[in-house]
Amino acid sequence: MLKKINHIAIAVNNLEEASKFYQEVMGLTLSGVEVVPAQKTKVGFFKIGESNIELVQPSEPDSPLVKFLETKGQGIHHLCFEVDDVEAEVRAFLEKGATMVDQKPRPGAHHSKVAFVHPKSSSGVLIELCELSKDH
Repeated sequence: MLKKINHIAIAVNNLEEASKFYQEVMGLTLSGVEVVPAQKTKVGFFKIGESNIELVQPSEPDSPLVKFLETKGQGIHHLCFEVDDVEAEVRAFLEKGATMVDQKPRPGAHHSKVAFVHPKSSSGVLIELCELSKDH
């Protein structure tokens, strides 16, 4: 069951440069930067209400995000929905006919477990399902 929008991810070429707008103009606080090796990304989060804005930058030359930035440029990359049990959600989405990028969850930021729904199932929007770690 979807609980809430955990974050809206924005693909950027340079996290440090992009974060200036969110800090200096919007007045948000960068709550930390983390490299997510499993996804070959570097992420930074800005808390706003119950959700976050996530800036996501490739951390390796072969990151899938490199191709995204080359073809689509900087901008909204995905919507992330928080769930209690990501494995159960993946099974449910598959049973309902969704095409999944991930058949099994993989490690995400903040020790979470994540799985992505392919954009062709959701009108062109990449959707992430995220189960937070119990100590987050």
